[in-house]
Amino acid sequence: MENSASGQIQQEAEQLVIDFATMLKTSEILASDECRIYKVPHHLRKWNEESYKPRSISIGPYHHDKEKFQTMEKHKVRYFRSFMQRAEINLENLVTTIRKMEDIIRPCYVDTVQLERDDFVKMIMLDATFILELFLKAESEEWTRDDPMVVEAWLYDMVTRELLLLENQLPFFFIKKLYHLALPSRSNSLSLIQLTFDFFKHWNIHNKAPEGEIKHFTDLLRFFALPPHDKLPQRNRKTVFPKYSATQLRAAGVKFEVVPNKCLLDLSFKEGVLKIPLLEFDDSTEADVRNIMALEQCYHINDRYITDFYIILDYLINTTKDVDLLVEKGIIINSLEDSNAVAFMINNLNKGIFLKNMNSDLCYLCEKLNAFYEEPWHRWNAFLRHEYFSTPLKVASSIPGLVLLVLTLLQTVFAILQVVFKR
Repeated sequence: MENSASGQIQQEAEQLVIDFATMLKTSEILASDECRIYKVPHHLRKWNEESYKPRSISIGPYHHDKEKFQTMEKHKVRYFRSFMQRAEINLENLVTTIRKMEDIIRPCYVDTVQLERDDFVKMIMLDATFILELFLKAESEEWTRDDPMVVEAWLYDMVTRELLLLENQLPFFFIKKLYHLALPSRSNSLSLIQLTFDFFKHWNIHNKAPEGEIKHFTDLLRFFALPPHDKLPQRNRKTVFPKYSATQLRAAGVKFEVVPNKCLLDLSFKEGVLKIPLLEFDDSTEADVRNIMALEQCYHINDRYITDFYIILDYLINTTKDVDLLVEKGIIINSLEDSNAVAFMINNLNKGIFLKNMNSDLCYLCEKLNAFYEEPWHRWNAFLRHEYFSTPLKVASSIPGLVLLVLTLLQTVFAILQVVFKR
């Protein structure tokens, strides 16, 4: 009896060792490749779930097998067939190679993936070949008449945007591997990074060169929004925010000017002038921003540059009057319903967001803005300019009063001087 119990304990201990060894192996895989694909945390997604959910296409495991994507799954098979007609490798060798990569690809998904090995391989193969075939068709404009991306004109734009959602990703290194395996001749003349940059060129606001490594397409979206890495400001452990809204700052004499480019880090305050980059708000803006911010919350935890900017903007915009002011100055281009829609969006973007450090340049800017407002002379100066000198009519009507004030002051001075000299 004792031997039986002892044997069971030994067996359980051995199983525990195996479990720990598996955990260590998994952690080694994760450490060797930094790609992480997250589901958006509940404390973020609850504020606007629709910004994170695909509606037309599922890429990767997080939304796989949902009924609403079955039509698109048929399109994927069609694109797979078209891709394999281009391929310079037979299907058996391709599948065998990709199957060997499953142990590297699966751990990239931080949340548990409930798919058997072969189902997982089938999914990533169909998804990756769909993406590659879509990119190649777009690059050469070789669409067939009955291609759903042509027949249903809205579908192309929707799919393109949904390829940028955080929960709708494949590891970029896997797509790259598949591209090199299947199309070695083409990949030597046209790299995948070039193909990807061309496809998403609408978001490449800085015209960045197709170089460097990206983790996935949401990471690419963030990469497009930032200046070159060597121009990124240092991070500051303290966080400082504006205490006053845009309209309050204007009342204190702050002038607002637009920076023509769209780099969110080109925010500056000098000699009473706050310069803000051009901001366009349309139906896709919130989804783009929310997914980048979610990525920064989960992965780029020490470099939340996009989050920094939108937190600052949240403090500057409290009401529709603040939005109207920035529209008037050409800083905001509003393609949404009205100013209230922009204010509501900005004021809700940062709910659930955590920030443990901050762009040092923005910290300094906020300190200067707050100090400018809190200097009494600036508010008095702005008040006088607004009340008496804001229009030619006000200037004209103020001149007699000013002349009278000057004469009164001179009369007072002369009276004092007479008293002094009589003594």
